[in-house]
Order: sequence, then C-alpha cells, then structure tokens
Amino acid sequence: MALHDRPSSAVLASRRLGAAGVLTFALAAAIPFPAAVTAVPAAYALGTPTVPLAFAIVGLVLAVFSVGYVAMARRSPHAAALSAFIARGLGRPAGVGSAWIALLSYNAVQISLYGLVGAAAEPMLRSWFGIDAPWWTVALACWLVVAVCGLARVEVVGGFLALLVIAEVAVLTGFAAADLFHPAPAGIITAPFDVTALTGADRPVLGLLLVTAALAFVGFETFATYGEELRRPRRALSRAAYGVVAVTTALLVLVAWTTSVAAGSANATPAAVTRGPELIFDLAAVRLAPWGVTLGRVLLFTGLLAGLIALHHTIARYLFALGRERLVPSWLGRTSPRTLAPQAASLTQSVIAAVVLSVCGYFRLGPETGLFHRLGVGGALGVLVLLLGASLAALLFLNRHPDRENLVRRFVAPALATVALGTLAVLAYRNLPVLLGVAPHDALVRTVPVVFGAELVLGMLYAVVLRGARPVVYAGIGLGGTAVVVSPHVPQPRAPGAHRPERVETPS
Repeated sequence: MALHDRPSSAVLASRRLGAAGVLTFALAAAIPFPAAVTAVPAAYALGTPTVPLAFAIVGLVLAVFSVGYVAMARRSPHAAALSAFIARGLGRPAGVGSAWIALLSYNAVQISLYGLVGAAAEPMLRSWFGIDAPWWTVALACWLVVAVCGLARVEVVGGFLALLVIAEVAVLTGFAAADLFHPAPAGIITAPFDVTALTGADRPVLGLLLVTAALAFVGFETFATYGEELRRPRRALSRAAYGVVAVTTALLVLVAWTTSVAAGSANATPAAVTRGPELIFDLAAVRLAPWGVTLGRVLLFTGLLAGLIALHHTIARYLFALGRERLVPSWLGRTSPRTLAPQAASLTQSVIAAVVLSVCGYFRLGPETGLFHRLGVGGALGVLVLLLGASLAALLFLNRHPDRENLVRRFVAPALATVALGTLAVLAYRNLPVLLGVAPHDALVRTVPVVFGAELVLGMLYAVVLRGARPVVYAGIGLGGTAVVVSPHVPQPRAPGAHRPERVETPS
C-alpha cells in the first residue's frame, strides 16, 4: 500500500512542552494538596502509625514501574498511553478493552472531583459572601473554566497549571513545617517509619493501608499522554516520570509524618477518625494565623480545579487518539488548526461532563450521598488495573523486541512492578467494601469489577470484529493512526542468481 501522510487536523502540537510542562500536568492530575488532605487522615483512621512508610513503599513501587513505562513511551509516544502500550504488549483486543476502561475510569475520577470542588467552595462562599450556593452551581462554574482550558494551547494551560501547582506545594510544605516546628508534647517522633511496626500490623490492615496509599498517586501516569507534544521526548519523559513520583511521594510522606508529629502518635488515629479531611486544617489552625488556614482552603479548591483541567486534557487526548485510529467516530481525532488542541474531543468531553453534572444536580445527588467518593474510588481502581496491564505489557513487549534497553529496564524492573501492582490489585479487590464505604454484601461490591470486566470484554469483542471487517483499522490499533500492513508480494523479473525480493512492510 502507498504511504499517506496523516492530515494536519489529526496531529497534536509537537515540540511545545518540555519536561517541566509535562511534570506540571502530571502533578496537577495527581492533585497533591487534595490527595494529602483526604488520603493521610483516611490512612491514619485505619489504626496503624506507619502511614508515611506506606506512602514511601508505594512511591518506590511506582518508581520501579516507571522504568518500563518510560521505555514504552520512548519507543512509541501516544496520546492514549496506557491503552496503546497494552495493545503493543498484550495484543490489540486487550488494547481496545483497556481504552474503554481508561475512558470510564478517568471520567469517573473527574466527575468525583466536580463534586469535591463544589463541596470545598460551599463553606468559603458562606463565610465570605453569605451565599448558600448548591454544590452543582460551583461545579458548573468550574466546568466552564475547564472547558475553555481544553481548547487553549497546551503550553498556555501548562503555565496556568504551574502557578496553581507551585502554590499547592508551597502551602502544603508550609503546613508541614508548622507541624514540625510545633510538635505535640511527645516531640519529634520516628515511630511512623518503624519497619517492624509495619510488618507486625494485621495483614488486612496492612493491605488496606497500602491500597489507600496507592490510590493517592493516581494521575501521576498521565505524563506519558503528552509524549507526542514534547520537544525532547527521551529526556523529558524520564525527567517528568521520576519527577512526579518523587515530588508526590515526598509531599505525602512529609505530610503524613508531620501530621503524626503534631497530633501525637497515640492521638493520630482517634483524631483522623473524628475529624477526617478537616484534620490537616485543625492542626494548622493552632499553629498558623487564620489567614494561613484560609489560604490552605483556597488552595484545596484551586488544587481540585487544577486536577479537573489536567484530567480533562488526558481524557480529551484519549478520545482524540481513539478517533485518529477510527475506533470511535473519526471526527474526534481532529485538532484545531490554530491551537492544535484536540478540539472535537475536548468539546465532546465537556458536553459529557455537563450532562452528568446536570443529572446529578437535578436529582440532588450531592457529595453527602457518597456518590462522588465511590466514583473517585472506582475510577482510581480502574487506573490501578490499567497500570498493572501496562507493566505486564512492557515486560512482554520490551523482551520480544529488545532495543537499547538493558536487562534492568526491559526485564527486572517491569517484572518487579508487575508483581507489586498485581499484589495491590488483589488487595484492592479484597477490600472493596471498605474502600467504597458500603456493607460487604452490598451490590456495589460486585458491580465495580463486573463493569470493568464487561468493558474489557466488549472492547476485545469489538477489536475481533474489526479484525475481520476493517483489517487496516485493526492493524493501526495502538500505532497513533499509522497502520503497518504487509503489502502483497508481486513477483518481479530478476537476473539469474539475483536475491529474491522479500515482502516489504509499508506504513499506510
């Protein structure tokens, strides 16, 4: 087949982001301030003091995972990174199924953040302006900002997110420093880092603690989504990957440790059970001026907004990539001629979010119902399963097609990451009722794995149908819209003794 260049409307803006820009998007998606405010008290509420050590262990696991993940991203940058890598390593049907799971999971996480951002703004609006605005009005106002950012140039949005993320990190570090300089009567303690206490904990509690810590990192993997838009992909991908893991791990470990220092080792669990996400602000209130606590609440709101913007860009790029490969309507794979942003996919994602928010507002499904918490947990669990699939795919692909990666990059690190992530996935499944906040026999406990399983099976069946009905589309799955097919061999006259020509693989 002949070589056809992709139309310009199906190409993202190249060479517009560096390592810092991608790091900003990934940190915004990982929402460090909101993650610390919610995950640290939730972890202490389990009744074990070794919360900082759990975050450190999970951070190490994700750093090891990033070795193979970065190697895959360097080989074939792709806007739908997780599903594309799974397609390369585990087969095209698995790639299509994982793409459906990715869209469902990221949308669930994003909708949960809309509920949280509305709830975070309510007390500030009431205190400052005397306005009792329902959560969905704030969520829709944030939706408008997100929708506009989805259509802007990626480097402009990256600059805006950089300001929000830097402010988040600065204020979170300030809270931690205040706790450290004004400890509880017991003083500076190191018990949270005691490995013997971790190994001596009950296995169910230990498993739940590790899963809770792992879910706080969801979003870090989105750095690979921007691989096609990087100036120096090989260098930028490595720096962004290890940078986002290092920064997120350091912040979560620091906040978890200083929370125990400020509350006291013996009081951390009771305080976390009683106060929940308010614990971080309560500890800051007795150590900082009131404006400092207020600033923290503002940064909680802006951190959620930054997460919404970053996740919107991730989802839009997944839709764009699937449209470019014609797995969904091809018009979703078009970019704006002016900004080269995935315009059609971004507008589609905005419409989907607006419809879901409107339905939730109409039926009064507010944050108090637990809906948004369950959506967030369910979506994060879906991403965790995709990380496991991507790790296994990297292990298989890099060893089937060895290139410049050494033994550690192509085998040791992906193998260790696959085992560790598989263990976390099993622990998450066993602790679904606690994670979702429902009774062990609640229908939701069975619904979550069934929904993800159905998504995977339906996606795989769709790919099988494509293989017979549209083989060229099937061949292009995971290749960014460039299918590689084998041209039919046409015998050519040759001189006696000449070498017989081989079949040629030609991109189309």
